[in-house]
Amino acid sequence: MKIIKTIVLSLGLLLVFVQVKAQTAAVNNVLTAYYGVKNALIAGNAATTDDKAQELLTALNNVKADQLSANDKSVWQKYADKLQFDARHISESNDIAHQREHFASLSKNMFEVVKSLKVNTATVYEQYCPMKKTTWLSETATIKNPYFGNHMLSCGKTTETLAPAH
Repeated sequence: MKIIKTIVLSLGLLLVFVQVKAQTAAVNNVLTAYYGVKNALIAGNAATTDDKAQELLTALNNVKADQLSANDKSVWQKYADKLQFDARHISESNDIAHQREHFASLSKNMFEVVKSLKVNTATVYEQYCPMKKTTWLSETATIKNPYFGNHMLSCGKTTETLAPAH
C-alpha cells in the first residue's frame, strides 16, 4: 500500500512538473513571437508586422494561466489582456506608425512579464530609443531600432540585460 501511495504521489509531482515546463515553453514562444513583430517593424514592413502580430496573439492564447505557479499566474493575469490588446491592434492595422505606437506599450508590458516570470531561456536585452523615449526587447545586444527602422537603425542603447533563467 505504501508503494502505491509513493507511486501516485510521484506521478502527481511529475505531472505538475511537466505542466510547469510546458507553460515555460509557452511563455518563451510568446517572447519569440514578440521578436518577430519587432523584426518586422525594423524592416518597416506593415504587412509582415500584421502577420507576426497574429502569431503573437496565437502564442499569447496558448499560455494556460491555470498551469502556472500561483505567483506566475498572478503576473500573467495582470499583463495578458494588455499584451493581447496591443498585439490585436498591431495585427489589425496596416499603418506602421500606428503599429509602432502599440508596440511601445506591448514592449513595456512584455518586459515586465519576462522580468517577473524569469522563464527566458536566452538573454533578453531591454533597449531604449531616446527619440521616442521608450523601450523594446531584443534577442541580441546589437541595436536595431524598431521605432525608426532604416531611418535611425542604430539609434538607442541597452538599458537592462536579463540573463537566461535556466
